[in-house]
Amino acid sequence: MKPTEKPKANSAIRDHRRQWRDCLYVYPVISRRSEGLSIGVNLNPNKRCNFACLYCQVDRPVARCLSEVKIEILENELRDAMDEAISGRLWQEQRFASTSPDMRRINDIAFSGDGEPVCLKDFDKAVAVAAKVKRDLKADDIKIVLISNASMFASQQFQRALPILDANNGEIWAKLDAGSEEYFKKVNRPAGKITLEKVLENITAVAKQREIVIQTLFFKIDEKSPAASEIDAYCQRLREIVSNGGKIKLIQLHTIARSPLEAVASTIPDNELDELAEKIRSGIGNIPLRTYYGADAPPQKF
Repeated sequence: MKPTEKPKANSAIRDHRRQWRDCLYVYPVISRRSEGLSIGVNLNPNKRCNFACLYCQVDRPVARCLSEVKIEILENELRDAMDEAISGRLWQEQRFASTSPDMRRINDIAFSGDGEPVCLKDFDKAVAVAAKVKRDLKADDIKIVLISNASMFASQQFQRALPILDANNGEIWAKLDAGSEEYFKKVNRPAGKITLEKVLENITAVAKQREIVIQTLFFKIDEKSPAASEIDAYCQRLREIVSNGGKIKLIQLHTIARSPLEAVASTIPDNELDELAEKIRSGIGNIPLRTYYGADAPPQKF
């Protein structure tokens, strides 16, 4: 393989369907970010979200009928998925059979899905169920990951969930796609009075108490990449989080990997994303950064 050539990903990595068997909430996927199996938990089966990101792939007008989350069913589905993975039976399914041996490991239970997970009023109960299933199956090393837009970190359900996450190998991946308020509104299209300033306050408050991961997706809008001034503002925001006491474990830099619903949004080519990553590295100091390309290639090491 040539040094500049990127390995081709297998079909299991490309398959991120949020439906597995007849489950309502749980969907195992092979994740580049987790470098293994991630047991996804969709707490938004009604496809509601308080962001309407330009790059989103969720077809929100075509909602599933289910509008609530039954904790008992979630626990049973999560237990079944974990048991299938731990036993090795999962790898016999056609959907996962092409998974390479090095990726056949359970990395996490991930709260993500078709909307902002923390919008669920019983979010803390869902996290408690994940912790219980891990304990019951003696899977203490498996992480509980929350992938969030950080808009609801001041909510009661999130605050109740924090000690559960902290006690059970929890990790928070917070979205930050902009450095300026104008670009934030253009890219993330938040509902109501959600502002970038508030999101940053939320991220900083949480990161003061524990390390977090920042998840960023940059992309082209009408064939134009983010302006240099926007990247500078983004780096400044990250520096502010750190200078205010926040601890950032890693920045995950993404671009679009699957077709978004909005035609104006498109992938940044690999070479441009590399250049963007280097500019961000030079602007943020010693924070580790990992790049995820548009094609489903393995992540760049840091």
